[in-house]
Amino acid sequence: MTSLVDIVRPHASRLALGTLLLLLTNALDKAIPWLLRGAVDGLAEGELEVVKQYAFGVIGLAAGLWIVRTRSRIVIFNVGRDVEHELRARMLAQVHRLGAAFFRKMPTGEIMTRATNDLGQVRLLVGFGALNVVNSVFAFVGAIALMLVLSPELTLWALAPFPFVVLLMYRFGRAIFVRSKEAQEALGKLADVAHENVSGVRVVRAFAVEDLEASRFDAANAAAIRANMRLVVLRGLMWPLMLLTLSLGTLAVLWRGGQMVLDGELGVGDLAAFHAYLAQLLWPTLALGWLLSIVQRGRASFARVREILDAEPEVTRPEQPQVPSGEGRVEVRDLHYAIEGRPILEGVSFEVPAKTSLAVMGTVGSGKSTLASLLPRLGPTPEGTVFVDGVDVTHVEPTELRRSVAYAPQEPFLFSTTVARNLAFGLDDPSAPDALERIREAARESAVLDEIESLPDGLETLVGERGVQLSGGQKQRIALARALLREPTVLVLDDPMSAVDARTESIILRALDRAGEGRTLVLVTHRAGAAQRCDRVVVLDAGKVVEEGTPSELLAKGGTYARICAKQRLERELEALS
Repeated sequence: MTSLVDIVRPHASRLALGTLLLLLTNALDKAIPWLLRGAVDGLAEGELEVVKQYAFGVIGLAAGLWIVRTRSRIVIFNVGRDVEHELRARMLAQVHRLGAAFFRKMPTGEIMTRATNDLGQVRLLVGFGALNVVNSVFAFVGAIALMLVLSPELTLWALAPFPFVVLLMYRFGRAIFVRSKEAQEALGKLADVAHENVSGVRVVRAFAVEDLEASRFDAANAAAIRANMRLVVLRGLMWPLMLLTLSLGTLAVLWRGGQMVLDGELGVGDLAAFHAYLAQLLWPTLALGWLLSIVQRGRASFARVREILDAEPEVTRPEQPQVPSGEGRVEVRDLHYAIEGRPILEGVSFEVPAKTSLAVMGTVGSGKSTLASLLPRLGPTPEGTVFVDGVDVTHVEPTELRRSVAYAPQEPFLFSTTVARNLAFGLDDPSAPDALERIREAARESAVLDEIESLPDGLETLVGERGVQLSGGQKQRIALARALLREPTVLVLDDPMSAVDARTESIILRALDRAGEGRTLVLVTHRAGAAQRCDRVVVLDAGKVVEEGTPSELLAKGGTYARICAKQRLERELEALS
């Protein structure tokens, strides 16, 4: 389990330096009232020269205090910012490792909230919180020790209310932790609703449900406000109660200290210094309530961040990784796969010799896309079921496997950047001298270069959120080009023609012929025309292989594959007549 101590430990040397600076800060701070004591006594005796010397001493100490205090805050606050930076990087790396099962449980908006707002609270805990905890300890120890030197009796009067302060802090602290977590969770739900509405704005407009979605957002917004207001009210009650309790000690010191001065038991300078030290305790004590809130919110936020950091990835790295030979032979042996207990694939077996092609066909829900994602181990591929060049894919480093087995999904994802940068994701070095020419060649092979060049800025055209500026067919062909740029030994394409017209389909089919040259091609498709260009065809039904063979063999059998071909041929004829 990830602990905050483990994360902060690499910064121990800087925290130690910050602690030393805080110790020096408090030493200088505590020296000022002691000089004030001498100045007041000198003033009472009419020794103005002595007062002048003490005044210059106070000025010098104040200047040194300013320098040291500023430096201590820079050191410790920067530790908090560095921890925030490192945690954010670790969260991103962890998100890249986690599989679909995690994202089914935690929506994107919730993850974004934890990566921004929650990490901000952790930064305050490590930086501001750590500084004030240490500073408060030094302030209390130093001030109380000097108060005892001046008058043990007055010290007892001054500290009498503090047990009640501790009790208040304990009771409020538990409540603040609970309400802080509720407030962060409510904010996460609000962020998720906002993310869904922004991402799906075209669907919202298309179905004219703006009012419904606005009501849903208002409800989440109101829930977040209520949760935060409960926290604000609690903190608002805590401060006055603590101030009232501490004021009782100050009143007691004024009453008893005045009597002691009148009775000659205590000097005027001693009483002035005592009050100065008591005043130095006032802010740290009041700040304890605020600090408690920061610590509890930081703890609650770190608990939420830890849910991501400690999540178990579905795909784990092998202890002794192996490397495929690079031939491109793919074999699936008795593959069984289920999602949350629901069988998806049952006993699937087939082999694709190196540098040949295989089409995987089947009806909707037959398990084609799931099978395609398991070949490059994008999901938890069961051990001993999928092999590349005779090596179990679970024994291959995932990054190395995906360099050999490139995958283009059915629903391509484009980043909110230029066309060129989206294509460059397929390159090991996007800044290489030949990168642009390779990008153009891949776009030409996937039959999208002419359309890209017709865009306002060509390859430098911004595609918008998830490629909103492009058609479905253009996005699929850009994803195909991105996969081709990897130059893999095995190319897995999940229905790359699901959103293209007949003309574009024929262009892509010719591109697939070129893409399959010199490499193994696994093509998931529902188009009979695409399957007929492959060396072999596997037909799935309800997660099971029901037919396997060459296209001509399966046509001759008159089974499922033949019926799909006949149906699509009839559809094309009817479309031609209409």
